[in-house]
Amino acid sequence: MRLFETRPGDDGLPGPERLLAVLALVTGTLMAVVDTTMINLALPTIAADLGVSASRAVWITNLFQVVCAAFLLVFAGVSELITRRRLYLLGLATFVMAALGAALSRNLETLLVFRALQGLGAAATLSIGPSLYRAIFPSRLLGSALGLSALVVAGGYAAGPTLSGVILSFADWPWLFALNVPLGLCSLWLARRALPRETPRQGGFDTLGALYSMLMLASFFIAMDAVGHAAPVWQSGGWGLLAVVGCALFVRRQRRAPYPLLPLSVFAEKRFTLAVSASGLAFIGQGLTFVALSFFYQEQMGFSPLETAWLFTPWPLAIMLVGPVAGRLADRFNPSLLSSTGLLLLIVGLVALALVDESTGVAGSLWRTALCGIGFGLFQPPNNREMMGSLPPERSANVSGVMSTTRTVGQSLGVALVGAALALGSPVQLTLWLGAGTTLLALLASLSRVSLAQRALVERRASSVGE
Repeated sequence: MRLFETRPGDDGLPGPERLLAVLALVTGTLMAVVDTTMINLALPTIAADLGVSASRAVWITNLFQVVCAAFLLVFAGVSELITRRRLYLLGLATFVMAALGAALSRNLETLLVFRALQGLGAAATLSIGPSLYRAIFPSRLLGSALGLSALVVAGGYAAGPTLSGVILSFADWPWLFALNVPLGLCSLWLARRALPRETPRQGGFDTLGALYSMLMLASFFIAMDAVGHAAPVWQSGGWGLLAVVGCALFVRRQRRAPYPLLPLSVFAEKRFTLAVSASGLAFIGQGLTFVALSFFYQEQMGFSPLETAWLFTPWPLAIMLVGPVAGRLADRFNPSLLSSTGLLLLIVGLVALALVDESTGVAGSLWRTALCGIGFGLFQPPNNREMMGSLPPERSANVSGVMSTTRTVGQSLGVALVGAALALGSPVQLTLWLGAGTTLLALLASLSRVSLAQRALVERRASSVGE
């Protein structure tokens, strides 16, 4: 395969070693992604078995996500001190041990403790995953590598609900967690053997910045969850205010810290900043659409939760098909043009979904969802390549942390917007139009960096010819 061929002058790992390293990343990422989607579908079953209310059982998912979101930037900074390889191994080990603990839990309190630990382990692996692809593959294959990453994530989202339904049809819910143990041990063995070794950065750690980062992200996520569940204004507003305060303290600290957790100078690179903006706005649209359609399919069209999950399947399946191709094209053509084309298709798909009514039928819904997936699959890998490739390799860990945080923040904000709209009595279709609007803003951000990306592409080609 082209991804594992070695050419003279290649940076990264030699071809044969790339394969084992990629298998380690693939299995680790699949565990974190599949785990989330599997548990979401199983919450009613777990709640009934443990004898708790649905509102309390939701925290089995929420706590995992809050902890994971809060530590993304922190672990990206930690990786520079202990190396990405060691952090990835520690994260995998924590996730696997916590999965075993969750499988053996017999009450909600114990299960929540292990879910928090799973979130911690997932944050360690997800925060540096994209940067490890850059360390493993040569620069000429960066887009293709990130396309492979998009395929894995989309595959996890597609397989999670189905896998959960299959397991629950013949086994109890603890097996959903126990499944991660053998897969995780395999991933640990591969990662220990194949991930590249690095030299740790010398210098201190921005402990105060890490605390402010956790305050900012955890408060934001809890605020968005409160908005999404129509909590009292004082509750969501209080958490939102705390997030704003945390953000202000974090930014102030980063400007003064001798070893900042996230050097703000990275945002001076316009290609990076515009790519981050496009990514965040696109993920708002995606998160918003997923939740809005869940309500529409179940409450207005009368589909069951499992049938609704099947109606969403074309989206991740399309990303699986288109993402690797888009990543490969991004290595050869202007990635901003590819991203912009994908966003345009995504807008068309979202508008088509906003026009769906009870008479549309299953086939009409499926092609619209597939079009959205094609658009998102064409957008994400080239845009991620722009984010990762616009900064020097030594900033890869910071870029990776920003990528993961932007995705999490965007999706949670989209979910919160749906909850707020429904609480105000707005029709579901209105929120889909809102998703199309945020994606339009993403398209404008993407188009504004086309000339910058073209200049960088010309320079990259000239450099490769010179070598």
